[in-house]
Amino acid sequence: MRIVGISNPETEAEHRLTHDMHRLRARIFRGRLAWNVRCTSGLEIDSFDELKPTYILCIDRSDAVIGCARLLPATSGTMLERVFPQLLESAHLRVHARMIESSRFCVDTEAAGRQQQSGLHTATLAMFAGIVEWSILNGYSEILTATDVRLERILRRAGWPLKRLGSPIQINETRSIAGSLPADWVSFDRLRPGTYSSNFSTLKKEAA
Repeated sequence: MRIVGISNPETEAEHRLTHDMHRLRARIFRGRLAWNVRCTSGLEIDSFDELKPTYILCIDRSDAVIGCARLLPATSGTMLERVFPQLLESAHLRVHARMIESSRFCVDTEAAGRQQQSGLHTATLAMFAGIVEWSILNGYSEILTATDVRLERILRRAGWPLKRLGSPIQINETRSIAGSLPADWVSFDRLRPGTYSSNFSTLKKEAA
């Protein structure tokens, strides 16, 4: 498996991967988790996808998307403040230029197979590592997210504990929590599975 970042889909392959990501989100969030999200033609897309985010994708050997996350700079306004303010202990976030928000994180662990490391799916660890690596390479040091207590436990087991920004609250079917995570090389080295690879260093060279 490999991790790729797509900020502005241009090639046919990038458009296909982005389309497959939206289909994965519909399958996981609406189908498996029963979240109250809008899906059209089998794709889950919301208003935050119109803000030119960067997508972090986990691709398997058959070029199928089995994991994804969406990254947006916190200084542009966050999903936490706009959609889930009840998760914040304080009425306002103290955002800074090196903070980025991660949302719509999911991994299709059934498609990822049984390959594990330290009791966690390698695809999950690769996604964590990919989010951290991309963030560091693009000047971010802190990752903000709204998630659920189940994923919070997984983050703790992976050695990347969430710093809570409020108490857990039940939102529809999900026990939800807001928090922040460090983006640093120590975390990356701890999270990165042995099979990890990404295209981020190539992207930086092309941008330069």
